[in-house]
Amino acid sequence: MSHSSQGAGSHGTHEEGKLYVVDSINDLNKLNLCPTESQHLFSLEEKTANAGTTPGNGSRGLFFVGLLLVLMVSLALVFFAIFLIIQTGSKMEDVSRRLTAEGKDIDDLKKINSMIVKRLSQLDSGQD
Repeated sequence: MSHSSQGAGSHGTHEEGKLYVVDSINDLNKLNLCPTESQHLFSLEEKTANAGTTPGNGSRGLFFVGLLLVLMVSLALVFFAIFLIIQTGSKMEDVSRRLTAEGKDIDDLKKINSMIVKRLSQLDSGQD
């Protein structure tokens, strides 16, 4: 966008032929607000450094990085929870098999105990 100093008002005969290059409304306001002696064009480095940054662009990028990080952590937690559920299920199957086997052993021990008690009661009655 080009803007001649004649359109903004005559500041003198030595400024009539100058063109001011303005990249944004902010630069235009800065040029218009400065007195005529201190008006200057912004250097190319300033314009290229400020060209890619817009207000909120950095916070938007930070927001997306934070969102991505939260999603990755939550995904890792979900996989960990699924792993724990699978591990707990397999451990519970082992425990239930052991309980069933021990239950059978306990029943066998009860039978043996009852046989021993009967035999001892028979021996006690025979000795009397």
